[in-house]
Amino acid sequence: MLSAKSLFQEILDHDESFRLFCSIAARGEAQGGWENGRIARLVPESERALAPKISRHGADEDKHGRIFHALLKKRGLQPVPVPPETDYTMLLERRGIGLPHARLKADQPLTVRDIIVYLAHSRVTEQRAAEQMLMLRKHFGDHPDIGRAVRMISDDEDDHLAYTHEELLRLTAAGHGRFIRRTLRACALAEIRVHRDVSLAVMAHMARILGWSGARSALLATGIHLLYAYERLVGRRRMVTLRTPERRDALGGPATTSPAA
Repeated sequence: MLSAKSLFQEILDHDESFRLFCSIAARGEAQGGWENGRIARLVPESERALAPKISRHGADEDKHGRIFHALLKKRGLQPVPVPPETDYTMLLERRGIGLPHARLKADQPLTVRDIIVYLAHSRVTEQRAAEQMLMLRKHFGDHPDIGRAVRMISDDEDDHLAYTHEELLRLTAAGHGRFIRRTLRACALAEIRVHRDVSLAVMAHMARILGWSGARSALLATGIHLLYAYERLVGRRRMVTLRTPERRDALGGPATTSPAA
């Protein structure tokens, strides 16, 4: 039976597929940690109150990277190089989504519009991350090896998503609504394309490692393409809508620590 639970269980049970999965995840989280750290240092004076929250966001991403490395260590595994076609964060940057690394490496203060671009990028990508972690939490939240890590990361992604809603709504009220809506739409359209491409690439690598049949791979690819079509037509709305989160000031406190390896 092809279900999200059965597919991930298969990946979890095989050392090489689990190794690739954790390596890809750790790479993305580490990249997010670096980006948030740089943005926190370059926040414009008018938005300095955001800096601690952006730093907290970056600390959480770094923590998630350490968690994935700890899961590998627990299995006696080493990370593997991440295939470029599976590098979600790098592919998003190549499509011009978020702030370019050249901008972040320069020691020039960001503008308010730069901060909006960062928040819109985070709003869209954190939606994806929160949904993926919710799925893993549903099926593996009580798993003896990965359950605690899944629950912790899921809680953090929910906080990150709430934070982006709250800050974008604040900036909408300050008169930036049109730019925010335009930026969110561009981010969402690019993200769902990159997500499709990365999903197909990851599936191809997992098929090779796990020895999936051509028919099974074709069926999974069809599902990925159908999801992409749905998100292009309707599903992207969930990524661009802004609403007041139930939890306010979600990143107002200190980062939580990683679970023990």
